[in-house]
Amino acid sequence: MTTFSNIAKLGETTSPRTTVVFFCEEKGETPLLAWFDKLPRKAQDKCFVRIERLAELGHELRRPEADYLRDGIYELRAKHAGVNYRMLYFFHGKTAVVLSHGFSKQQAKVPEREIRTAVNRKRRFEAAPERHTHRE
Repeated sequence: MTTFSNIAKLGETTSPRTTVVFFCEEKGETPLLAWFDKLPRKAQDKCFVRIERLAELGHELRRPEADYLRDGIYELRAKHAGVNYRMLYFFHGKTAVVLSHGFSKQQAKVPEREIRTAVNRKRRFEAAPERHTHRE
């Protein structure tokens, strides 16, 4: 079973080619992990596999699992029961930083406002990586 602690400790429990970390707000909330806990179990499993693949393949991960959006932002793509799950991330050196999330039954594309949020978080992370890295 995929759990909050499994996903938060991904980089610690595997020998990843790419380190995966999760963006954390100044007040300590980690948007992706809060969202992840609310997903149905099968959707969690599919999203977790995508994050594992990101750790394994890094920049080499391609469609249908991942895609480039714009401004350095990529999306991890998973689908379950007709719902498109998306996790937005960027690369900071050899680290993949997962910034945010989203899903939609009808939309095949990530909404523009979600991309803008991700770009904003990317800038904040780049300015202060230690402050914006999730810690267990």
